[in-house]
Amino acid sequence: MIRVAVVILNYNGKAFLERFLPNVIASCDSALAEVVVADNASTDGSVDFMRERFPQVRLIENGSNEGFSTGYNLALQQIEAQYYVLLNSDIEVTPNWIEPIINLMDSDPKIAACQPKILSYYHKEQFEYAGACGGFIDKYGYPFCRGRVFQHLEEDKGQYDAPMEVFWATGACMFVRADLYHQMGGLDDSFFAHMEEIDLCWRLKNAGNKVYCCPQSVVYHIGGGTLPKDSPRKTYLNFRNNLSVLVKNLPDHCVKRVILYRVFLDWVAALKFLCEGCFRDFQMVFKAHLDFYKRLKSLREKRKKAQRNKVGCMYRRNIVFDSMILGKNKFSDLKANDFSS
Repeated sequence: MIRVAVVILNYNGKAFLERFLPNVIASCDSALAEVVVADNASTDGSVDFMRERFPQVRLIENGSNEGFSTGYNLALQQIEAQYYVLLNSDIEVTPNWIEPIINLMDSDPKIAACQPKILSYYHKEQFEYAGACGGFIDKYGYPFCRGRVFQHLEEDKGQYDAPMEVFWATGACMFVRADLYHQMGGLDDSFFAHMEEIDLCWRLKNAGNKVYCCPQSVVYHIGGGTLPKDSPRKTYLNFRNNLSVLVKNLPDHCVKRVILYRVFLDWVAALKFLCEGCFRDFQMVFKAHLDFYKRLKSLREKRKKAQRNKVGCMYRRNIVFDSMILGKNKFSDLKANDFSS
């Protein structure tokens, strides 16, 4: 069994593979890590390209494109390793990006998942939206990061260089213990894409584990490689899956109240889309809620089977209010005692 399997899920990302895969291969000590590309039935010639240009890289071919969650679940069932690294194809890694995280996770068996510092590929002094320096959520399920609160991206000045327990690690570059990944049932297939890593991290924490960010490892992320940030499809997945995460993982004493409040806030967001002329996004919020209600029964069944405990690193205030009303747009603006321990 290998120590680390760096697994890149690809869907029509031939250009990214050509651009970034050589660097991933060069950065991986063969005694420590193996690189695997799992292809989700690409139609851009990715498979032929891999066979021709990178015959030394193990290639797993999924029969169809069932999204991020199922694509990884199918691939990781075929890989035996101590640690998995879920790595987006649009990421540029740096030398020695693997060892600091593996050393940290080896030092504490309770660390189930970990991410590096994620910086922007095009603005290398700036944190990148998808993960930045470790993810958090507020009491209503709104995600944010060290280095990124909503659309406010901070410059990296070393202010978050201490390794820290966080609430979630980004799926753009997530290290996870393979045995725990399978014990948790992997990523939730019903999510397709978006929020699936938050759901997995919350389940890991509910089971008594920790999630960390290790800023001594650095990667650069393009972002929006599969779905652009302004895609109505992304709006749909984020709204639908965020509600799903809450139903599955919130403690019993607050789940109904939080869901009702989130439904109200989602419709406020939908009206904002409408006022801004974003009619497709407005429609996607409606569709997201409709589909969420349709799957509510299955979500409740998953909830019954899951562990739920008090977990640390949840922001006990409303980050929407704190950001938009109080102007707290940096993680450092938030008080440490407002996070659960």
